[in-house]
Amino acid sequence: MTILLSASMGRAAAPKLDHMHPLNWWSGMQHNRIQVMMHGKDIGDCDVSLENAQDVQIVSIERVENPNYLFIYLDLQKAQPQIFKFCLTKPNRKKAYLMQPFEIQERSGEKVETFGPQDVVYLLMPDRFINGNQTLDNVPGMVEPQVDYLDPQDFGRHGGDLAGISQALDYLQELGITAIWPTPVQTNDCTCSYHGYAISDYYHIDPRFGTNEEYLQLVEDCHKHGLKMIMDMVFNHCGAANFLFTDLPQKDWFSYHTEFHESVHRTASIGDPHASDWDRKHTVDGWFVKQMPDWNQRNPLVKDYLIQCSIWWVEYAHLNGYRQDTYPYCDKYMMRDWCVALDKEYPGFNITGETWINSGPGIAYWQKDSKLSDFNSELKTIMDFPLMNLMKEALDEETNDYNSGLMKLYYYIAGDRIYANPLYLLTFLDNHDTDRFQTTEQESNNINRYKQALLLITTLRGIPQLYYGDELGMFASKKDGDGWLRQDFPVPALEAAGRSSLQKEYFDYAKRLLNWRKGCKAVQWGELKHFACQKGCYVYSRSLGNQRVTVFMNGTNEAQTLTLERYAEVLPAFRGKDILTDKLIDLSGTLTLQPRQSVVIDF
Repeated sequence: MTILLSASMGRAAAPKLDHMHPLNWWSGMQHNRIQVMMHGKDIGDCDVSLENAQDVQIVSIERVENPNYLFIYLDLQKAQPQIFKFCLTKPNRKKAYLMQPFEIQERSGEKVETFGPQDVVYLLMPDRFINGNQTLDNVPGMVEPQVDYLDPQDFGRHGGDLAGISQALDYLQELGITAIWPTPVQTNDCTCSYHGYAISDYYHIDPRFGTNEEYLQLVEDCHKHGLKMIMDMVFNHCGAANFLFTDLPQKDWFSYHTEFHESVHRTASIGDPHASDWDRKHTVDGWFVKQMPDWNQRNPLVKDYLIQCSIWWVEYAHLNGYRQDTYPYCDKYMMRDWCVALDKEYPGFNITGETWINSGPGIAYWQKDSKLSDFNSELKTIMDFPLMNLMKEALDEETNDYNSGLMKLYYYIAGDRIYANPLYLLTFLDNHDTDRFQTTEQESNNINRYKQALLLITTLRGIPQLYYGDELGMFASKKDGDGWLRQDFPVPALEAAGRSSLQKEYFDYAKRLLNWRKGCKAVQWGELKHFACQKGCYVYSRSLGNQRVTVFMNGTNEAQTLTLERYAEVLPAFRGKDILTDKLIDLSGTLTLQPRQSVVIDF
């Protein structure tokens, strides 16, 4: 985005500023020492003063190698809402070279309600979700301006946008979702741009999705529907089209002085007490891919830029949380400071980090107050990839009482002592980078498999996350390519009349379970107690105050009869209603579960 400035210098064309970040700020913020980054041709030698500024002080001016940048630090601690001007003057000149307005706005005062174990998160990829505004199917001037279904690897744009998400809000509310997580929506002006993870402008919504104002309206509409908004942010890398890469402020803004050295992707090495220095360095400092240069977050200007940007979006759009991409690839000390800064500005604000490591200790290292870490990350929520990877084995195998099927799940949950707070694990069956939980049509047709899986992640500890379309039986395998994992949402299914009989069964089950969960504090916040599998059945209970929920799950392909005396400590009454069927269950002696049947008693 180009910002034109009303200034003149003789007969020469008026100078222009190409970028100014942030776009504005607010009075009364905890973060009141701000970095104003100015980017424009040959402005680096300008003297800087302020015009019509009240209680605004210039703290410092940072001049860098590239003469096209100025980094101006302001003290806004006492500043009230106002518009003032930056006055940029060339050396030995009296006449202003540039006059740039900057606004300090009044804070809305709206309290940020963050997400947590009380929520169910819905992950969607905007471009592959719903096309709600066909006028955005061709946005001239961008590297990939048009919707394109012809790419043989399905890397083209499909046209999903913010308007499409808005169209689904009634559907999501009916389903029982309480928070949505779209993959990145900031500008990605590059090739293979549909997924959003190569950001070229951190302060603007991609024009093929909509505008900043339309994003703000979407968040407001979400809140009216009882839905929270989680923004997907990327601090490890940006896109190669980002102006901060194409016109470098300094050589050390990116790792390896902007030369491509690919990461070795050994994220477990960061928390590994035996790891080599080589593995750690080449994981953190290496680039994710060639098209995504790796930010050098140890550069204080870079650090301030990224942290400030995330605070700006929360204040501007009233966000309810962040999901941070590729978390272990980042400088862990910078990321800790980021978490602290957000919590200072918005106490209790929740962030989930993508901690893609397939071991409990590996991800436990990254959680706030971890017992296994040599430093405190201050990251409240981590992604439970070990549980995701285990879930298919647990449900596809016949459970015995020793080492297969649901017994594997029992052993994993029994190790929760390694986590500082198991309630703040993001639990999920799949996402946009993995196989869908249903990899084949055959698996999709076996709805009992999905019913047990969804029941587990919504009633065991943690914050459940669904991937768009799984609640309708969508299936895909990663071996067929990422595009297949990211199919378009079946738009007719937004309405009950547009669902097939199988889609209806999927949706109705999820709707019943999720809407019940919304009002059940015991499965959100309660203590978890479980029993080692017996006769291939897994039994566990959640309790909080006077409420208790007890789950019986048959992990075998045969009917099983359980003697209930063993489970007396989680059965406060001899009768209870199964929330899945609304039937009263006699719990006085034995309970027979049909093959792969689950029963959920809410006492």
